[in-house]
Amino acid sequence: MTLLHQEMNNGLMHHSQGMADIKMFPTFVRSLPDGSECGEFLALDLGGTNFRVLLVRLQGHDVEIQSKTYLIPQRIMLGTGTQLFDHIADCIGNFVLEHDLQNHHLPLGFTFSFPCHQEGLAKARLSQWTKGFRCEGVVGKDICQLLQDALKRRTVSFHDRWKDINDFRG
Repeated sequence: MTLLHQEMNNGLMHHSQGMADIKMFPTFVRSLPDGSECGEFLALDLGGTNFRVLLVRLQGHDVEIQSKTYLIPQRIMLGTGTQLFDHIADCIGNFVLEHDLQNHHLPLGFTFSFPCHQEGLAKARLSQWTKGFRCEGVVGKDICQLLQDALKRRTVSFHDRWKDINDFRG
């Protein structure tokens, strides 16, 4: 317990944070829910060998959640960052299609359960990989931007394929 407390303190101190075993980074959460929230939201959770996509519908204290869990294959866990985030974007795209959400504009939350240095509400740089991941090209990068880039690549690819299919149908 003493060692844990010491490492947490090291993680909180600016001069020892980089070497601390337990990283203690600030959060940019602006408020806690109060039960009056309403609307539809997408939530993403990458925490290990699985990736979850959730559709959350809030109506005050009533909550409805639909979710799907996708496996992160070992080859992706050890591949490149582009492969990982493209896989995540494909999972999101499949979920959106399965739940007929193509024309919905939904706020998105992303739980990325790896040590990150958060620079803003939607900006966080990966400090180091854990949990068996070693995707190259991600450490030090903004994971929110990597996700946005992958979603853009998937959208362009999807629209190009759709155009080709429509051209083929005549």
